[in-house]
Amino acid sequence: MDDNSAAREQLAYKLRLALVMSSEGFDMKRQQLRRRFPDADDDEIDRRFHDWLQERPGAEYGDGVGRPVSWPRPRR
Repeated sequence: MDDNSAAREQLAYKLRLALVMSSEGFDMKRQQLRRRFPDADDDEIDRRFHDWLQERPGAEYGDGVGRPVSWPRPRR
C-alpha cells in the first residue's frame, strides 16, 4: 500500500466515522424529543426534528465561535 492509498483509506475512515456519529446524534435528538413530548406521534416527532434541524436554537448561525460573515468573504 503506497502513501496515497493509505492517506485515502484514512480519509475514508474519518468520513465514515463522522457519518456514523452524525446519524447517532440525530437518533439521540429524536429520543430526546420523544422523552420531552411523550404523547407525540411519529409524524409530530418528525416535524419537531425537522424544525430543530432548521432552527437549531442557540446555534442559529452555526456552531462556530465569532460573528457571522458572508461567504465567500469579499476580497480586500
